[in-house]
Amino acid sequence: MTVGLRRLGVALVLAVGVAGCRAAPVAGYKVVATYPHSTESYTEGFFFKDGLFYEGTGLTGHSALMAIEPATGRVVQRVEMGPEYFGEGIVDWGANLYEWTWQSHLCFVYDRFTLRVVKTFAYAGEGWGMTRTHRELVTSDGTATLRFRDPDTFAERRHVVVRDAGAPVKDLNELEYVKGEIYANVWHSDRIARISPKNGRVLGWIDLSGLLPEEQRINAESVLNGIAYDAAHDRLYVTGKEWPKVFEIKVVGR
Repeated sequence: MTVGLRRLGVALVLAVGVAGCRAAPVAGYKVVATYPHSTESYTEGFFFKDGLFYEGTGLTGHSALMAIEPATGRVVQRVEMGPEYFGEGIVDWGANLYEWTWQSHLCFVYDRFTLRVVKTFAYAGEGWGMTRTHRELVTSDGTATLRFRDPDTFAERRHVVVRDAGAPVKDLNELEYVKGEIYANVWHSDRIARISPKNGRVLGWIDLSGLLPEEQRINAESVLNGIAYDAAHDRLYVTGKEWPKVFEIKVVGR
């Protein structure tokens, strides 16, 4: 067999393998309740803890970290980032909160109770979403790669490439750890990917099309971005950049 034919054979085997992969199933949603959300908040990070929403916002000169009462939308704690920073994903770890930045290569670590900066970490690449397992931080950078980091050093321990039916899923953004899976917003998409942290395989999709009507979105960048999970009561919340509401939803089959 010539080299050319051998390469063609390998290519055909790979093509058949990819074609034979079955795409992950798609689920729908039911709205359970709605809560107020500021249309001035360009949501980049979002999670629920101890009865409060924690939200990190972006845009240079407008980035902040806030603790918010869900029922009223009242901000009970707030710290501004420096005007040179574009804030991105946030996560809690022990007594601290982490908030990293889009292109400044800095992650700020705050005392959760005073919101005082206690240290910073440096890293390579862009910062997008962030969540955590019981042992590691998990970050996205706008590619199809999720990186698992040491909470004490922010160093990468391992990574997975997220794929559905063999194809990489790019533009992974805000993240949340839910029942042993990683939920990820996909930038400029109304879908959330449910991802295996072991190998990056997409286990399923949640299609949130129609959740917020187009006429209620401020502009083309007012996209779905923000997932929070209340594990104690099994409640799932979603929102978006400059959206007027946070939605509590139930995932339903199709």
